[in-house]
Amino acid sequence: MADEALSAGVVARTLGVAVTTLRTWHQRYGLGPSEHVPGHHRRYTSTDLSRLEIMRRLTAEGVNPAEAARWARRAPALTPPEHADRSTRPDGTRAGGGTTIPVGRAGPVARGLARAAMRLDSAAIGETIAHALATDGVVTTWDTLLRPVLAGIGERHAVTAGLIEVEHLLSRCVSEAFTAMTRVHPATGPARILLSCADEEQHTLPLDALGAALAEVGVGCRILGARVPVPALVEAVTRTGPAAVVLWSHTRATADPDQLSTLLAAPHRPLLVLAAGPGWRADTLPVGVVRPVDLAEAVSLAVAVRESQDRLPMS
Repeated sequence: MADEALSAGVVARTLGVAVTTLRTWHQRYGLGPSEHVPGHHRRYTSTDLSRLEIMRRLTAEGVNPAEAARWARRAPALTPPEHADRSTRPDGTRAGGGTTIPVGRAGPVARGLARAAMRLDSAAIGETIAHALATDGVVTTWDTLLRPVLAGIGERHAVTAGLIEVEHLLSRCVSEAFTAMTRVHPATGPARILLSCADEEQHTLPLDALGAALAEVGVGCRILGARVPVPALVEAVTRTGPAAVVLWSHTRATADPDQLSTLLAAPHRPLLVLAAGPGWRADTLPVGVVRPVDLAEAVSLAVAVRESQDRLPMS
């Protein structure tokens, strides 16, 4: 069983609950880790995980925690009969939990994050994101954990017009986690990268992700945020003299190439202009604008242009 033993953090992320919730279930209801190796913390086995999955599902359905714990201890691998028909409905919804969030081929941590988001469990969401950032870094966390869950919420919203509260809470938790990253990794030089949303564009999380990823490699940046009019963007470029400007557009409606042309014609034109996001069409971009394919490439380009400017002789 040693190869199946899991830490509390892994179990919490798999279930989409906070570690403190696991401790409560252990202390109050006896649903704790059963494997013990002398000199080490107790670990959860696959049977423990099955019990906890029942506990999590029943409590999410509104069952009293004490009753849910009795079912979990009695039948670790089985669904209690009176709840068997309530776990998943033919229409893809779950009783007491609304619509499930699809995460495609993303792993168990993404599924756990999706479950925590559906319960509006900000503590579990925060713990999961913080651990992923500390373990895997910003780019991997964004690509393999956060994007699949956010995309799944968007997919369900398109069908049901719901989950707005889920998206808002998760977005706030993600933004807070990225902000914390910028504090942990202060820039080693001046902020020479300017990040901005296109005019009328309101999706800011990708810019927060890029800002955190740049901070992680020691590159300072300024984030202007959502719905930045072109004159304000040009003024910001004039006042700060950035080496690179990243203009984010999530939809075609906000991806007006004239914004980029105006930026290129500005008196203090940056060395590099990046048109980031799915809104931009490559065949409409002005000459001299680069369209990164993903977050990793945007980081690489920004780092390269910052280093290039650092090598320029001082005037």
